[in-house]
Amino acid sequence: MSNTKIVVLQAKKMIYAGILALAVIIIIVVLLVLFWPGRNQGKELTYNYGTEQIYEAGVYTKELKLGDTSVNLQLTLDEDHVKSLEIVNLEESVETMYPLMKPTVEKISKQLTAGNGMEEIVMSEDAQYTEKMLVESVKEMLEEHEK
Repeated sequence: MSNTKIVVLQAKKMIYAGILALAVIIIIVVLLVLFWPGRNQGKELTYNYGTEQIYEAGVYTKELKLGDTSVNLQLTLDEDHVKSLEIVNLEESVETMYPLMKPTVEKISKQLTAGNGMEEIVMSEDAQYTEKMLVESVKEMLEEHEK
């Protein structure tokens, strides 16, 4: 007599096994795609803010007290970035007493118009107190005019 074996497979168990095997294969493929070394080499992440409005567009001024004189700091904002920062009504006597004021404002203005945030502003050692005072004033102005 021959050794014939009859195997009876239930269709329900085969379907469950197939679904489980397919799920395992999908998970492995997803993990390989996510964690493959060198996947993002040479690519930079860019964020597109689109038409998101961050600030109230306009020209705003703030008076800074420097001893017994005052200087107006003027901030020009677009809806999504800083356009300019400058000192208005800077008298010659004030400029003589505070020679770092004008170049410091220009330096901060360049950094802000380049798209740097307030936390990313690089301060130098030679004008750290002037820069700190100006950065705090600009922060207050930006917070007042955020949407």
